[in-house]
Amino acid sequence: MRRIEVIANRSVQEELIEALEHALPDFFYTVVPVVHGRGRQKRRLGTSTWPEENFLLLAYVRDEDRTAVKDVVAAVKRKYPKEGIKIFSASADD
Repeated sequence: MRRIEVIANRSVQEELIEALEHALPDFFYTVVPVVHGRGRQKRRLGTSTWPEENFLLLAYVRDEDRTAVKDVVAAVKRKYPKEGIKIFSASADD
């Protein structure tokens, strides 16, 4: 089992989730709809100075589905290279 975290600009949220659900029919997840912070590219704080916001998608997937998730995220990232889409994965068996 793998814990997957995707942090991305809210502008790609719907497309990313639809693509993941299409690729993995049994893809279950939780979304934290508004996430503020600072990454390497820029700040997303939801303020007048830094108005953009991120979202966080959290999912637990079977080990064999990890590659499919990474491929979907990579495809969305290629389509929107400036949206700061990041994926993190860790073992959920600990």
